[in-house]
Amino acid sequence: MKKMLTGLQPTGIITLGNYIGSIKQMVENQGKYESYIFVADMHAITVNDDKRNLKENTRSLVALYLACGIDPKLNTIFVQSQNEYHANLGYFLECNSYFGELSRMHQFKEKSKKSESFTVGLLTYPVLMAADILLYDADIVPVGIDQKQHVELARDIAIRFNKRYGDTFVVPNPEIKSEGTKIADLLDPTIKMSKSNENQNGVIRLLDEPEVIRKKIMRATTDSEMLVKYDPENKPGISNLLNIYISITGKTMEEAEKEFDGCNYGTFKTKVADVVVEKISEIQKKYYEYLNSDELDKILADGREKSREIAKKKYELVKEKIGFYN
Repeated sequence: MKKMLTGLQPTGIITLGNYIGSIKQMVENQGKYESYIFVADMHAITVNDDKRNLKENTRSLVALYLACGIDPKLNTIFVQSQNEYHANLGYFLECNSYFGELSRMHQFKEKSKKSESFTVGLLTYPVLMAADILLYDADIVPVGIDQKQHVELARDIAIRFNKRYGDTFVVPNPEIKSEGTKIADLLDPTIKMSKSNENQNGVIRLLDEPEVIRKKIMRATTDSEMLVKYDPENKPGISNLLNIYISITGKTMEEAEKEFDGCNYGTFKTKVADVVVEKISEIQKKYYEYLNSDELDKILADGREKSREIAKKKYELVKEKIGFYN
């Protein structure tokens, strides 16, 4: 069975767009690979943020993924900073990487422009990302297009190391996320729903209160035609609400259009709000159960031990290949 590795940064609260566009697909694809999911909390500190509470955000993120259906029996789930072999291997790989290739990384160039005093970690974190991947012999790394270059760097580092020291690492392949239905901002349906959007009234978070969710949906941008029809170009607001509706109910677009034939927008929005609130309420119930139980900590403890055992074997092999005294 091929191995797949996914890293998640503990920043911000997952949105409805994240759930529909990505997490649902992760849940549906469980069991197809030997899967490793880790919280990339070490990557989260490359840009300093004094307001960040890493411990709380880490537990919250894992609890939300579990509540959304990620099965700990089908995935090894762990926290990056609890596994010292990530940073240790990262240093070895830094010594097999070059300043020029790191300084050409698109994200480094973009983020370093925003501050004259960026950290060295911002420059070297793609090498730590390579260590994250190579420790587990990951065949597949699902990433957004913005991270594809970093997986390509991991490939280059693996190939370079293998040529220099002998066959050591599996050369990974990036898999550009074939996300499911893309959910747009409720107020501006020309942009995607994102936790970083300037106006958060168009964004539904999975931890929003039910009445907040209802208000956001009822205020969603529509049009003056009073026709519930899927037409992204001419009716982006209505089309977005239809996408949300069918993604949660499992109905086809044809079935949804037939259901709302002749329906006014107020009634349509109320129905969409009903199914969204129901689904998110189910997720929240499970979320708080995980958050307030020992099960979450046990899952992470089990993941820590399993990941450390695997990572240690690879790390010791790398030390041997390089020629360190044992």
